[in-house]
Amino acid sequence: MAMDLDTEALKAKLATLKTEHRDLDQMIVRLAEHAPVDQLELQRLKKRKLLLKDQITKIESELLPDIIA
Repeated sequence: MAMDLDTEALKAKLATLKTEHRDLDQMIVRLAEHAPVDQLELQRLKKRKLLLKDQITKIESELLPDIIA
């Protein structure tokens, strides 16, 4: 029962992170289209996007069942 709750919580967190990642991607594209480009803001958004991607990958690996080779 507790494991199901943990899995559901991870899935919910994963969905939230993926949405934020997608939104950041769209923000980066819009920001890059408009001149002059604020390079510092662009760099911050890209760094945040990368951190989100790392978190997404970590959660996805936790959700996958262990495979014994």
